[in-house]
Amino acid sequence: MAALIDIHPAKHRTRVRRATAESAWSRWLVISIAVGFMGLMFVLPLVVIFQEAFRKGWEGYVEAFDDRATMHAIWLTLQVAAITVPLNTIFGLAAAWCVSRFRFRGKRLLTSLIELPLWVSPVIAGLIYVLLFGAQGFFGPSLKEHGIKIIFALPGIVLSTIFVTFTFVARVLTPQMEAQGQAEEEAAMTLGANGFQMFWRVTIPKIKWGLLYGIILCNARSMGEFGAVSVVSGHIRNKTNTVPLHIEVLYNEYQFVPAFAVASVLTLLALATLILKTLTTTKRGAA
Repeated sequence: MAALIDIHPAKHRTRVRRATAESAWSRWLVISIAVGFMGLMFVLPLVVIFQEAFRKGWEGYVEAFDDRATMHAIWLTLQVAAITVPLNTIFGLAAAWCVSRFRFRGKRLLTSLIELPLWVSPVIAGLIYVLLFGAQGFFGPSLKEHGIKIIFALPGIVLSTIFVTFTFVARVLTPQMEAQGQAEEEAAMTLGANGFQMFWRVTIPKIKWGLLYGIILCNARSMGEFGAVSVVSGHIRNKTNTVPLHIEVLYNEYQFVPAFAVASVLTLLALATLILKTLTTTKRGAA
């Protein structure tokens, strides 16, 4: 009877495998390729930057910042970020609120314009401002008559930086606000809250981590922007060179240690941004 019951001996049974399962060697191959690519394209350049920055030791690293042009570039970069980030935060909040809360003609056009900096080269963006506000530009002669200088000055750098960074806050907040809906805002209005109270006590707490995420990205891009700023700045030392432009100047002058020392500052900013981005993404997911 046992022989009749055991009609499928173990040695003839086939192992059932899920359709989505991968073999061990294929998993390790994919992981090795991904890790190798990340190491080659990201980790190795970081190592080289700090290795070159400290080639002459700590004294040489500190000495690289004992330079008027370097300190002016850092100060100018901080100024640009201090102007750009708050303005783009206000714009991002307004644009996200408009797109997620209202229906109107041109809504798709507004959404497309918000994403425009992602599709336009920063160099083209800088060139547009030169054609508008340069000496031979559309508004150039009029501005010159009134003694207003935009191109090759701080206003032009700020305008070009605003253009390339205004998308970050709006793109982060819009889908989040659309997914959350407006039931809580309507409930607050029903209970007697005015628009200001509703915004600060209901809307902001709901989107605070997404807002912080967008601000972090906007700040990092504004401090590291090169293409658009390069066109409108004129590369004037001690006047219009931001940190990325100053790094290029130092490198072209074969001042490698100072160039990599200043570059390490932007690298540390990028690493800090990555850490903060990860933390805010985790908080957004938990919320």
